[in-house]
Amino acid sequence: MRWLLFLAVTTLTACATVDAHDCQNAYDLGFRDAVIFGAQRQDDVYGPICQRNGVQLDVARYAQGWREGVYEFDARKAHGGVE
Repeated sequence: MRWLLFLAVTTLTACATVDAHDCQNAYDLGFRDAVIFGAQRQDDVYGPICQRNGVQLDVARYAQGWREGVYEFDARKAHGGVE
């Protein structure tokens, strides 16, 4: 049940905070999702939102940012920097 609540909150948060500028900076968006939020990839959620904003999300750049963000998140977590 907690997992469903987390998924719903994450999805709704993504919808509320992604605009055309974010869609154009897919690397930064992916990095933010991983390093700040510790979230799973959201490119499947952002894709339609970006299209509604008239921008195509660069999924490869998003994935690259997300992978590097996960590395940073895991490194911080290993040193006690995140819960």
